[in-house]
Amino acid sequence: METPPPLRSFGRIRSRTLKPRQASLMETLLPALRPPAEGAVDPARLMPDAREAWLEVGFGGGEHMAAQAAVHPDVLVLGAEPFLNGVASALRHVDAGALRNVRIHDGDARDLMARLPAASLDRLFVLFPDPWQKARHHKRRLVNTAFSAEAARLLKPGGRLRLATDWADYADQILKVMLAEPRLQWTAQCAGDWRRPPADHVRTRYESKRLGDCDPVWLDFIRGPDPTPGAALRPSPGRPPAPPGDHA
Repeated sequence: METPPPLRSFGRIRSRTLKPRQASLMETLLPALRPPAEGAVDPARLMPDAREAWLEVGFGGGEHMAAQAAVHPDVLVLGAEPFLNGVASALRHVDAGALRNVRIHDGDARDLMARLPAASLDRLFVLFPDPWQKARHHKRRLVNTAFSAEAARLLKPGGRLRLATDWADYADQILKVMLAEPRLQWTAQCAGDWRRPPADHVRTRYESKRLGDCDPVWLDFIRGPDPTPGAALRPSPGRPPAPPGDHA
């Protein structure tokens, strides 16, 4: 069997020079927060007394991750981000809040996800992933069939997945991919469910910049039971009458 090629993260890994405090935290705090660099990563070992385990994929500057960790100190909050300036910013939030329940993978989230056990996560967040607007770059988008299958593998039965984007065509793509995964059930009952931020959402500075071509679209899913072998695939129950890309 051929060895698969290494994962490739697109986009910048670093932009501006880190501030002295950020550089110091990268040297002193980050090593203590990193999951194992190789082999299996068991959330139960990272925080044995945690009530739940959550993962935020691509946490940006870490505002949402840190805020959720502060509100839920009994939850292990894992975060993955390849952009070093974002990691440094997140470390600042973790340090300022004296957060003890955060662990940070400073690399491609797919590498971390591949090393997590099945049914090990209670929640998974993918908030405003890079839209790669140009058509020729759409293949670089994070959310695809492989990602939806991996999300379904990692979530416990009843676990929750939240995705958000402010690019209409990406919202349509995300919904199409997720509805094709029979283990994930879309929770929306009406258009307001994808147009309004969820009650427990924490707004970030990036979100406030409104860089996309539409209002933010919120897509929440629940991990359902495994499908019966040979059963026909069906859309998630309760599907609203219009797709997220239709913002009329």
